[in-house]
Amino acid sequence: MTDDVLFLSGDRVTDLLDTDAAIASQRAAFTALGDGDADLPGKIMHPSRFDDSVVFAYVSRLSADTGPVAKFGSVNPANARAGLPTVHAVISALDRSTGQLVAVMDGTAVTTLRTAAGSAVAVDALAVPDADRLGVLGSGTQALAHVRAIARVRDLKSVRLWSPNPERRAQAARTLTAQLPFPVEAVATAEEAVTDASVVAACTLSTTPVVRGAWLAPGCTVVSVGSFEPTRSEVDLDVLRRSAAVVVDDPETAAEHAGPIVGALREGLLTPEDLIPLGAVLTGRRTARTRPDDIVHYNSVGLGIQDAAAAWAVIHAAQKERP
Repeated sequence: MTDDVLFLSGDRVTDLLDTDAAIASQRAAFTALGDGDADLPGKIMHPSRFDDSVVFAYVSRLSADTGPVAKFGSVNPANARAGLPTVHAVISALDRSTGQLVAVMDGTAVTTLRTAAGSAVAVDALAVPDADRLGVLGSGTQALAHVRAIARVRDLKSVRLWSPNPERRAQAARTLTAQLPFPVEAVATAEEAVTDASVVAACTLSTTPVVRGAWLAPGCTVVSVGSFEPTRSEVDLDVLRRSAAVVVDDPETAAEHAGPIVGALREGLLTPEDLIPLGAVLTGRRTARTRPDDIVHYNSVGLGIQDAAAAWAVIHAAQKERP
């Protein structure tokens, strides 16, 4: 069996799954959720008693045509100071019929690609068609990946990027400007990044808000991917108060894990019925934006089904290359 198992490094995963393919995989994942066709057990998120790391484990199955996928890893916020990705993980995929091991791959690369691609799917479904000004909070791996992915679903004209470290945000802006056909500007404050943006992407591990509702322009779509546990809140409650719709990757998971959602439910600002699943928007079962001036908020904590969809896209691409 070992000879048939795929062992895929992070570089190999990135080679096999380009941004457009990653976006297609995430559209498939959320559509399967919206149609009720996927297996999605609850995930494990466990803050360490020893430091500020968080260990996580996801299992899921996208469809009858693909086998189970499991991801195990950790979030290590201190890595950012060393210029390392804050998320590291490994993914295993099993055969749909026999349960035999099909592939083991770098889960860090998959997480980076699928998270940004999932946000791009959300932006494509929720943002106004002519959204062309992106504000980014963060300068790490996810921030850069989000700019690249969102640029595939909207014709961006400009990006303003902020993070607390002036050197890192300047380097991130230089890197993106060299890769993309529009300017990316490092700015001095979070407010400057957000003001007048038609899409805002918060890609931090902040425990206090970096996006204020008072800064949002009419029609803005706000995406948050760093509020993945109750103690992390990238957006303040005013963002949710001003939002005509609050969309999440999965309502049950968000109600337990997403800091801003947990807070809004506790304060009575939202009810569980107010949480709109992204999959329901994609399948036409729910409506989010009803007017161009609506502010819409999307909070993603990350789901195993996203990893399953991305992992099988990688596996199928690798299998096609075999002689």
